[in-house]
This record gives sequence, structure tokens and C-alpha cells, in this order.
Amino acid sequence: MDLFTEDTNFEFYYDPKSNTPSQVVSSKADLFPAFDNLNSYNITMHFKGQSTVKLASENATGITYCMAHHLTIEDGTQKLMVAAIRYHDKFIKLNDQWLFSERKLLVDWIENR
Repeated sequence: MDLFTEDTNFEFYYDPKSNTPSQVVSSKADLFPAFDNLNSYNITMHFKGQSTVKLASENATGITYCMAHHLTIEDGTQKLMVAAIRYHDKFIKLNDQWLFSERKLLVDWIENR
């Protein structure tokens, strides 16, 4: 959470065909439940790749592709959820540190194994 501005805007898009976010978090203080939800999984692993960042003085934009793996154990059976995610980010440089000022998390597809 320390990587986000105090007034960050974080939008979650679980339906890739919708222009309306499924969830919006409008401050750093309200990010905790979104990140804490990852603790509901036994293990998570996120493979990030194919990132593009465009710098413009003290601001930047970027897109990052991610394959997120979420492992659970249900009734003694291992289950794996894999999600293809794109992050559309806006950054700002404050006090010589780059922070996320906006993030749009777009889920392109989910596979349950």
C-alpha cells in the first residue's frame, strides 16, 4: 500500500466487456481490504511481464500484463484459479519516489482448475 498516493484511485474491472468498474477504491486508506483479500488463498503468485511505461516529467503512464495464480485447498483438494490481468497505471513522482496515483485492474479471463 505504501506504493500508492494518499488520494489514489484503484478501479477493478472483473467483466472485461464492461466499461463500468466492479469496484472502486478512492484512497490509500481504503486499499487494505482489497489487498487483505489475497490472504484468503493458501498461496498466490503473480507473474508480471510485458510492461510499457511512458515518462512525462513528474508523471508517467504504464500498462503491465500479469498472470495471477491463486491456490486454495477445499475439502482436501487443491484448487487453482488463474487470472489474466492487465494493469493500466498512472504514476506521479513525489519526494523523489514514484507512486501509483491511479490503477485500473482489468481481468481478461479466469480459469479454475
